Amino acid sequence: MKNVAVMGYGTIGSGVVEILDRNKEIIAKKLGEPVFVKYILDLREFPGTPVEDKIVHDFSTIVNDPEVSMVIETMGGLKPAYAFVKASLEAGKHVATSNKALVAAYGTELIKIAKEHNVNFLFEASVGGGIPVIRPLYTCLAGEEIEEITGILNGTTNYILTKMDKGGETFESALREAQDLGYAERNPEADVEGHDTCRKIAILTAMATGHEVNYEHIYTEGITNITEVDFVYADSLRTSIKLLGSSRLEKGAAHAFVAPVMIGMEHPLYSVSDVYNGILVKGNMLGTSMFYGSGAGKLPTASAVIADIIEALKNDGQHVELGWDEENLPITSMETMSFRYFVRIKGIAAKRLKEVEEVFGNVEAIELDHMDEFAVVTDSMTEKEYDNRAKQLSGIRQRIRAEF
Repeated sequence: MKNVAVMGYGTIGSGVVEILDRNKEIIAKKLGEPVFVKYILDLREFPGTPVEDKIVHDFSTIVNDPEVSMVIETMGGLKPAYAFVKASLEAGKHVATSNKALVAAYGTELIKIAKEHNVNFLFEASVGGGIPVIRPLYTCLAGEEIEEITGILNGTTNYILTKMDKGGETFESALREAQDLGYAERNPEADVEGHDTCRKIAILTAMATGHEVNYEHIYTEGITNITEVDFVYADSLRTSIKLLGSSRLEKGAAHAFVAPVMIGMEHPLYSVSDVYNGILVKGNMLGTSMFYGSGAGKLPTASAVIADIIEALKNDGQHVELGWDEENLPITSMETMSFRYFVRIKGIAAKRLKEVEEVFGNVEAIELDHMDEFAVVTDSMTEKEYDNRAKQLSGIRQRIRAEF
């Protein structure tokens, strides 16, 4: 029997404990022996529940118990998660985490410590919820040179944008609905400002290249400036707007960004809606593969943690090589990247189109009824070139990068 401890009995932690109980026979068969939750670390008590006798409040109880083979971190955040995970690895215990903030900020160090102590630090659930994507990168796609990873990596923002697209809702009303359903936090900043997606694309880029990626160097733009009017235009263009995290890899650097992008119906991510995630991975031999599924949620995310538990305990006494080294991967400036641009402009097209064409070249006006504005879609140009041209034109109300 293998004893494990779960740190944090919230949504994901309780899901891990539930799956270990409900699927205990399947897990025991895969592993060759049963897995027993010996401790659950939490600030709260859970009287009258099946776990009340497992609750502990002092981390030292876990780290000092030689019978605990593995620690599962589902607390979230950096404090005290980082200190507890580091101490667990140094004590010779495997660790699995769902904490993308921890992996993005301290993954390099924690992977190194795990190797030094011949244990495993696994983090499948940190990206894509229940979608297997980390493990395929270091197993199934191990022989590929990864050229691009692009994905819808945040279920909250995708839900909001879907409601705006399909239901004509405002950003504010869609956000309130997401909060009421438990998809968005009371403080949704990490989701709607793109920070969550940024950390996830940094982790995927590091996995794909084998080098450390500083997520703070990745250009990040959220969805708070997207309006229901943008989606009316998008519908007329047979497109949609998605928050994408993207990393295009070439010449030892990553062209990485997080931003809303207008994509056409032929794009594989066009139909990824509600709280689902979709991740495109392009290899130099395989071509493009798509990973799709529940990007969040109690049991889907916990399912990914369970896979890490099985892998770590199957490899008790040996280190599984995955992750990245300490060499920092350069992130190119956003101004060097090229897109088409959807641009909304104040005024009447008949009066202003010639002026717009003097700035952006030959474009076609897109007009909506009863609006004191029109829109155009430019040809492809670098971000720097767009910014320089846009300065020459007054009345720009919106700019969304476009790939269609």
